[in-house]
Amino acid sequence: MRPGGIKKLYYSIREVSELTGVESHVLRFWEKEFSQLNPRRGRSGNREYTERNIKVILAIKDLLYAQKYTIQGAVERLKIDRSLWENQSIEDAMSYVENPLAELRRMLLELKRLIDGAEASEARK
Repeated sequence: MRPGGIKKLYYSIREVSELTGVESHVLRFWEKEFSQLNPRRGRSGNREYTERNIKVILAIKDLLYAQKYTIQGAVERLKIDRSLWENQSIEDAMSYVENPLAELRRMLLELKRLIDGAEASEARK
């Protein structure tokens, strides 16, 4: 997760936002909607997220953004199926988040190659 594989016990909301690609205000909203997401508060009142919280955030993100669940649907799904976040390692959960821009770039280059190939075959006709 961090360089050298050193893990922390608690992460700030800024760190979690950067790790997961979810804005801080969205994380605060999700805390109200999803009972599984409950970061503790430090003495100064700052949120302190654990790896368990990060797994839950990544599961929520997948349900809402990739699988197109509604908020209520995602709440129900997480209540029914704890394995969405409970049994996976943090590295597995983050594997699709690692470098989304690189993946997008790869997909766009592949699309450009297909279009160029289609245009070339059209020009030969």
